[in-house]
Amino acid sequence: MHTSGQTLDRPAHVAARLRLSAAAHERTAADVTQIVAAGDAMKTALGEGRTIFAFGNGGSAADAQHFVAELVVRYEAERPGRAALALTTDTSILTAAGNDSGFEQVFARQIEALGRRGDVALAITTSGTSPNVVRALESAGLRGMLTIALTGRDGGEAGRLAVIHVNVPEQRTALAQEVHTTILHTWCELIDGA
Repeated sequence: MHTSGQTLDRPAHVAARLRLSAAAHERTAADVTQIVAAGDAMKTALGEGRTIFAFGNGGSAADAQHFVAELVVRYEAERPGRAALALTTDTSILTAAGNDSGFEQVFARQIEALGRRGDVALAITTSGTSPNVVRALESAGLRGMLTIALTGRDGGEAGRLAVIHVNVPEQRTALAQEVHTTILHTWCELIDGA
């Protein structure tokens, strides 16, 4: 029920919601230059024995883990595993860094410890303003890593810091995240040579 007391027309609502997502995808598809550049850069880095480090908060943390799982295990076809790590998964590291250094450092500290020149730091953030994501991109840049930001809205500071900025120009977090998932799958295809 709506707060106005009217019954929601569920089929119409679902169809309208799917059209909103399709329109967000269409807006992003208008210019795919940076999406291709990021996919090609990750493929090259992996081919040179480098590692992709993915990170983000909330739904973006889940996206980082999803992407890394498809690189390490498989996407659609069997092939050797790819070197990738989600910086969102080790609770001991996350809680120690959060407690000892502050939540802003939970990803940057891992980049400092594990990142090497030529590795890829993939920041996923719908706002582009998360302090811990921004600090990680700064740390990655200082280490000579390739920085990629997958953002929403206007990209924020994360988009400005990244060498490659892939922006989904959506204000609604849910719409940006839906397009992010498609982009992550597209990157799997570009990396796997599909």
